[in-house]
Amino acid sequence: MIRSILKEYIEEKELKEGFDDAGRPDMKYYAFDWDDNIMMMPTKIIVKTEDGNEIGISTEDFAEYRGILGKEPFEYNGETVVGYAENPYRNFTTEGDSQFIVDAMVADIGPSWDDFVEAVNGGSIFSIITARGHTPSVLRDAVYNMIMTNHNGISKEELLNNLKKFREIAGEDDMTDEDLIEKYLDMLRFHPVTYGEGSAANPEEGKIKALREFISYVKDMASKLNQRAFFKNDVKNNFVPQIGFSDDDPGNIESIKSFLDKEYKDDKPVKTYLTKGGEKKEV
Repeated sequence: MIRSILKEYIEEKELKEGFDDAGRPDMKYYAFDWDDNIMMMPTKIIVKTEDGNEIGISTEDFAEYRGILGKEPFEYNGETVVGYAENPYRNFTTEGDSQFIVDAMVADIGPSWDDFVEAVNGGSIFSIITARGHTPSVLRDAVYNMIMTNHNGISKEELLNNLKKFREIAGEDDMTDEDLIEKYLDMLRFHPVTYGEGSAANPEEGKIKALREFISYVKDMASKLNQRAFFKNDVKNNFVPQIGFSDDDPGNIESIKSFLDKEYKDDKPVKTYLTKGGEKKEV
């Protein structure tokens, strides 16, 4: 009976969560901004100086200046910036897809890297919600490369061990390691919110939409799991799991908090963490 219930559920939703110390699914879900949160990417936004030249501005600095960029001049690295260059986000769109793969493997880690490693190694469901406009599959490919190379604490072996636990519980036939990883990646959600349409200068609306969709996605999975949760007695929030969302931009965090206050007045399904300046704190 237990095997058939779990098999039915896993086949239906293909749930792959992390496990707690007792070997039970831990009901933890994650949503990550990418730049200056998971990774300190070297990609630059291109702006124009008063002399008509183009210079690059880092994503961390852009988060500070974007409220005045194009509205009033400001000094940056010895130059007076007066506005955006033509096609300023060229490195953050599909034009920069190939370079993103390279940059992701050489960038320094960000303040949420340890949480990202925990999510991957545990086989947990997570979403990447970034203002970038790359092809979504490019983000997936970057995560795949990190898994296959055991990048900076990510453990392919640990991930596979956790994925195999679910298949063993469900009584499913074995799969190859490669197929397990591919199936896991298919379950994750990658939201470059300016891909296709959307404003890279004001990504809040896109991030809210992506987070709303992710909440619905994991709520549905958690609801089904909780109905079968004879192995888990402390699931709360009316089957709404707890999602941790981290972002380095205070504007994004405030917009997400306003959205949560409006749509989830009592039991909010998301905890928000600001990582500006490299320090992670719950807000």
